[in-house]
Amino acid sequence: MHMMALFVLAAVAAPAPVTIERAPLDRPASTMTNAEIKAYNEGLASTDPNYIKCRKIDEIGSLVKKARVCHSNDEWKKLWVQGNQDSRDTVDHFSSKGSGCPPTRIC
Repeated sequence: MHMMALFVLAAVAAPAPVTIERAPLDRPASTMTNAEIKAYNEGLASTDPNYIKCRKIDEIGSLVKKARVCHSNDEWKKLWVQGNQDSRDTVDHFSSKGSGCPPTRIC
């Protein structure tokens, strides 16, 4: 029991992660080289909102070509939220229209 109390105390007393303020980028992160991104990310935790992450995304119409897209964690989060909202809006739009098929028939 005494050991459990120490564990809880240590978990509560842990310091909050420190966010290092960075100057805003003067250009899109995707145009930066890997070395520039590495230098920018130096000292930042990978969970920091300013930390830049790159992903390779398949280019439409090509089986092998991929585009390198880079954004900060905060920008990736905003893009994810916007994509989800767009999907919900699309589903809501088309589900309210109906198919024109009566419910008793299979069309």
